[in-house]
Amino acid sequence: MDQQLTSAARSAQDGVATWACLPGFPPAVIFPFTPPERYGMRSTYEFQMLMYRPLYWIGRDGKLEIDFDLSLADEPEWSEDGLTATVRIKPWKWSNGETVCADNVIFWVNMLARKGPRFGAYVEGLFPDNLVSYAKVDEQTVSFTFDQVYSQYWVLMNQLTMITPMPKAWDRTADGPADASHDIEQVEAVFDYLLAHNGSPTAESNAHRMLWPQSPIWSVVNGPWKLTEFTAEGAVTFVPNEHYSGPNPARLAEFRQLPIETDEQEYELLQQGDSIQIGYLPMGLGKQPSGDPTVGGPNPLGDRYDLVPQVLFSLHFMALNFYNPNIAGKLIHQPYIRQALQSCLDQDYGSREIYQGYGWRQDGPVPSLPDSDLISPRLRNGKAIWPFDPDRARELLEANGWDASVSPAVCVRPGTGPGEAGEGIPAGTRLSLSLRYIEGRPALTRLMEQFRADAGKAGIELRLSEIYASVLVAQDGPGAPTPENPRTWELSCWNGGWVYNHPTGENLFQSGAACNFSNYRDARADELIARTVTTDDPQALYEYQEYISEQAPVLYTPNFPRRLFEVAANLRGFTPVNPYGLINPENWYYAEEEGS
Repeated sequence: MDQQLTSAARSAQDGVATWACLPGFPPAVIFPFTPPERYGMRSTYEFQMLMYRPLYWIGRDGKLEIDFDLSLADEPEWSEDGLTATVRIKPWKWSNGETVCADNVIFWVNMLARKGPRFGAYVEGLFPDNLVSYAKVDEQTVSFTFDQVYSQYWVLMNQLTMITPMPKAWDRTADGPADASHDIEQVEAVFDYLLAHNGSPTAESNAHRMLWPQSPIWSVVNGPWKLTEFTAEGAVTFVPNEHYSGPNPARLAEFRQLPIETDEQEYELLQQGDSIQIGYLPMGLGKQPSGDPTVGGPNPLGDRYDLVPQVLFSLHFMALNFYNPNIAGKLIHQPYIRQALQSCLDQDYGSREIYQGYGWRQDGPVPSLPDSDLISPRLRNGKAIWPFDPDRARELLEANGWDASVSPAVCVRPGTGPGEAGEGIPAGTRLSLSLRYIEGRPALTRLMEQFRADAGKAGIELRLSEIYASVLVAQDGPGAPTPENPRTWELSCWNGGWVYNHPTGENLFQSGAACNFSNYRDARADELIARTVTTDDPQALYEYQEYISEQAPVLYTPNFPRRLFEVAANLRGFTPVNPYGLINPENWYYAEEEGS
């Protein structure tokens, strides 16, 4: 009888759930101080946070709010003058018996104070640079005193959520125990030691990652899961942390993450139905007849799986490299060229034809879904400053010194005056740009090919090339050119963008921000962003997003669910989906077989 059990039944019997990962993004960082070039959901939300809980857990019952039950700290208490936030840490336990405490928080903040640019969510001038002081009040309490009054909601959602307390067991160097929790001068050596135990964040081989499960550093966890295996192929296995002291201990015996090379490979595994309990339906194969991307439509896999769209509070875009040292960089610096490019990207076609009703427009830097009063009225309900219009794109080029009667267009009026092409663009320049995008995603390939065709109608040549995902994000990440990486990429699309906590712009568009993917710098943008973090007046948020939409420092692409999850029909506890992308496999369990 056992030999006749299906894999789904065996998984239920054994309490094992296997998750099919998206192609091209193996977990690259276990050290929860993730650098900009690897700062993304795969390493942080779907890997690190299973083991190392952040100070605050974003997303509660599918809603855009903090889940204080799952957070390591209670809600901050503010002083009457609005300058000091006091945070009480819950006395959860690390797996080695240590208590999660104030020192663990100070340890992480000290590291951010010294190594901020090496952390993906760091923004120069903001946390912790905007603190007058931070201190341990008692064993379970810390205080943060700011240099001015900020929006308390912004501080909670965008600043304090960055913190991941680190245990005393990690406070060491190659020479033995250290004390970076109390002596900030020791941070550099401790950081180097921990990074060495992580291994190179940009290395493609999994050789160093195979050492993580046995590491005396990374085996000290406070979350509901611990890592037991990382294979050379990139397969990951978690088992419950038997010392977990928080709510909702794991009910599964194992949680496995399976590396996937292409959407086609993953779909074949789903069709076989013998190895995956949580997979995804590749975009373009699922149809949503009503056009509501938050609701699963007809499932081509039938009733063996439940179709669950993973709709996130996010925006999708492709980056343009303002740091490019060649003629492409000169072109990208011209707003009219960026605006022409945006006018050639047909989001409605992509949403309707490529993503089969599971896509939706994104016309500015605040997510279109879920619909909210955070979106500027000027951009709400599908209104765009630069809607799809290749004719308008051609007119922009012709009005700024280009002959767009040929493709690629040719610069015929060089110079920096009105009606001229702009600084550093000589006569005879052809309007041709390279566009790199990740391989293995057929729907994205279709979108890029359509973009190339429509841009060509306006006189813009796009030279497409497919790149393995983790290679692309490592090479085309934010940051100034270096001898090792001269940053010569031009346009880059990794089929995603950014998941917001609170949609202010300091992470993506403030000058020098660690995750400013386009390396965009603009004094007016910085001024408007600064207003969004010091007031809860919605007008400040509206002005910021309208300016960014006008300037087009990134090109918005259609939004779509991060995944159309295919969830084994007998797996329970999977929904509601977290709108920020965090996952809670400790909540999952199998329904008992009927008649058992």
